[in-house]
Amino acid sequence: MAPPETEKLWNKEYIKVMAANFSLFFAFYILTPLLPIYLSEHFGATKDVIGLTLSGYAVAALLFRPFSGYIVDSFDRKKVLVFFMLLSFLFYGLYLVAGTLLLFTLVRTLHGGPFGASTVANSTVAIDVLPSSRRNEGVGYYGLSNNIATAIAPSVGIALYKWTGDFNVLFLVALFFALLSTVISAWVKLPYRPPVADKKKLSLDRFFLIKGWFIGVNMVCFSLCYGVLSNYLAIYAKEVMGITSGSGTFFLLLSLGLILSRLQGGKSLREGKLTRHAGIGILISTVGYTVFVISSHPVCFYATAILVGLGNGHMWPAFQNMIISVANHNERGTANSTLLTSWDLGMGLGIVLGGVIAEHLGYSAAFWTVVAVHVAGVVMYFAVTRKMFEQRRLA
Repeated sequence: MAPPETEKLWNKEYIKVMAANFSLFFAFYILTPLLPIYLSEHFGATKDVIGLTLSGYAVAALLFRPFSGYIVDSFDRKKVLVFFMLLSFLFYGLYLVAGTLLLFTLVRTLHGGPFGASTVANSTVAIDVLPSSRRNEGVGYYGLSNNIATAIAPSVGIALYKWTGDFNVLFLVALFFALLSTVISAWVKLPYRPPVADKKKLSLDRFFLIKGWFIGVNMVCFSLCYGVLSNYLAIYAKEVMGITSGSGTFFLLLSLGLILSRLQGGKSLREGKLTRHAGIGILISTVGYTVFVISSHPVCFYATAILVGLGNGHMWPAFQNMIISVANHNERGTANSTLLTSWDLGMGLGIVLGGVIAEHLGYSAAFWTVVAVHVAGVVMYFAVTRKMFEQRRLA
C-alpha cells in the first residue's frame, strides 16, 4: 500500500465522476432561472401556479433521497448510478414534448426523483474511487464540480435564451449534458465491493443514518438559512435595500466564495481537521448573515455573498466527511442521502418560514430570524454535534 502522501488523488476514475457531476448539475442549472419565464410565456401560468409547479421537483427529490441511499448501498453502485443518470436524461427529453401545463408539471415533479438519486449515487461513487488517505480532501474538491456548474450554467442559459429566444434550444442543451453525464458514468470503473451479506429486515436505519442524526439536524439549521436567502434575496434587496439589479452578481460572488473555499480547504481536510474546518465555515457564514441584515450598503450586500459562499464551502465538505466517518463502508449511500435529505428539508422549511414571516412581519424580520436560527445552529454544533461526532467516529 502506498504511503498517504503518494496516493493519487486525481486518478482518472475520480476525474470521470467529477465530470459526470458537472454535466448533471449544468443540465439542471441551465434551465432553473428560465423555467418561470417559460411557464409564464408558454402556458400563461400565474405566479402561484409557477411556484407550485416548480416546488414539486424539490418535494420529489426530498421524498426519494432516503430510498436512493438504501438502493445505492444494497445493489451494484455503478448500475444504480447509470440507471438513474439515464432516467434523468429521459426526463429532459420529455420537457420537449410536454404540451400542456399539467403534463409539464407532472414531468417536472417526477424528474426530482431520478435527479435526487443521481446526486446520492454519484457522490457515493466518488468516495469509492478515492484512496482512503485522500478521501476527506477529495470530498471537498468533489463539490467544485457542481459549484462551477452552478456558477456558469445560469449565465449560459440566459445568454442562449437572449440569443435564440427559443426554449427548445435550452432543453436540447440540457438534454445533451444529461446524456454526457450518463455516458461518462458508464465509463467509470469501480473497485470491487461485495454485495451486502446482512439482509436484515427493513428499518429506519436503512433509509436514514440514525447514528448521524445530530449532523442531519444541525444541517437543517444551516440549510434553512440558505433557503430563505436564496429565495427571498431579490425581493428583499429591492424592497428593503433599494438594490434592483444585483441578484445575479450576488450569486456569482457566492459561487466564487464556494469555489475559493474548496480550493483553500484541501490541506485542512487532508489532515483530517473536520471539526475545525466545519467550525470555521459556520462562523464565517454567521458573520455574513449578520452583516446582511445590519447594513443596507451595497458593499456589505456583496460582501455577504462572498462570506456565505466561503462559509458554506468550508462547512459542507466537512459535514459530509463527518457523516461518512460515522458510517460503515456499506452505509455510505445512506450517509450521503441523510445529509442531502437534511439539506433539502431545511431549504423547504426556509422557503415556507421565510414567506410566512415576511407576510406578517416583513422581510427584515425574516432575515433576522435567519441570523437567530444560524446562531442556534452554531451553538448546537459546538455544544452537541462536535462532541458526538468525536465519540462515534470510526477508525
